[in-house]
Amino acid sequence: MTDPYFQTLFADRIGGAQYGQGTAIYKFEKIKRAKRAAIKDFPGRPLLDFGIGENDQMANPSVRQVLAEEAGKLENRGYADNGIQQYKDAAAAWMKRSFGVTLDPATEVNHCIGSKTALAMLPAVFINPGDITLMTVPGYPIAGTHTRYYGGAVFSLPLRAENSFLPDLDIIPGDILRRAKMLVLNYPNSPTGGLADETFFRKVIDFAHRHELVVVNDAAHVMLTYGRKPLSFLAVQGAREVGVEVHSMSKGFDMIGWRLGFVAGNERIVRAFADVKDNCDSGQFMAIQKAGVAALADDSIPQRVRARYERRLNKLVATLRELGFDAHMPGGTYFLYTKAPRGIDGGQIFKTAEDVSQFLIRERSICTVPWDDAGACLRFSVTYQAPTEADENALMAALKQRLAGDRFVW
Repeated sequence: MTDPYFQTLFADRIGGAQYGQGTAIYKFEKIKRAKRAAIKDFPGRPLLDFGIGENDQMANPSVRQVLAEEAGKLENRGYADNGIQQYKDAAAAWMKRSFGVTLDPATEVNHCIGSKTALAMLPAVFINPGDITLMTVPGYPIAGTHTRYYGGAVFSLPLRAENSFLPDLDIIPGDILRRAKMLVLNYPNSPTGGLADETFFRKVIDFAHRHELVVVNDAAHVMLTYGRKPLSFLAVQGAREVGVEVHSMSKGFDMIGWRLGFVAGNERIVRAFADVKDNCDSGQFMAIQKAGVAALADDSIPQRVRARYERRLNKLVATLRELGFDAHMPGGTYFLYTKAPRGIDGGQIFKTAEDVSQFLIRERSICTVPWDDAGACLRFSVTYQAPTEADENALMAALKQRLAGDRFVW
């Protein structure tokens, strides 16, 4: 087939004239293909899907009821622009109750159509060609993708278990620091489950002052914190002088797909984000924002969500440890991140985590997500469909049964 006349017109940021010509397959597409093959080859063996990265339950009935009521009101039909004040007020009140953080809802909070869009827009606030964003890996790549779109570059900071999945800021070369403008963090961390404490955040604040850069903490999973009280970056003294925090209604409130969150923190940065956002979208549907107000006002919702995933993670850790995995309860998120095996005794050799993932899907109908950014690791998600605890237990039994005959080599 002849290329269309506009083939040479595609922007360099998405591949230029080579856009659509490559043969490389994104890892999630490989997972989808392997799942389809496993279902076809083993129709009688249900897929155990630990790869899903979204909440398995619907939003609380009270939240859905508010949406239904507000969706029918004439005054909610129009553009929300940078958000209704009612949602900003609710977000500020929630930050105060949950973390002891006092915010001015008029100037230090702005809604976003999900945290993904906020992380995509924030580089537009700071990044010029040649600038650098410091980012942890493995992690959510959106801020880095958009940094490159603006002609910037990304310097990756690997997260390893031996450092409690915290980045080593001391390894950053001086020439990189001189060009760096943003440090993007994500705690509780996805996918590792690592937590940051006040000591680390204080170090980050000092680091930001010393090198004159902005800190963005993606706190989408903050309400899924286990073993201790959830911690906001903004709760640490000095944080608002150097950055902002991005929050989501998805993970902690079962509002996956509603596309609602907020950016909070430094007034000048929040204002700049709002200016960029005002030129990108016209705000989330006001009825959804008002449903978000109801969710933020009900502290029992994130408590129930957290309890569900903590219970499931404990079961998964116990099951994988019986199978020989070096699995440990994560500090947060609904992901379990664990070292991938190097092979099977007397059988298959795995060079990468992706090799392990493909084997598990195709040969055992068990879906996980591989990460090879900082060592070969697998990510198991506990957002699988299991309506009751009995269903959860049955799923763990099936996992154990399918892997019982594999003597993994580590």
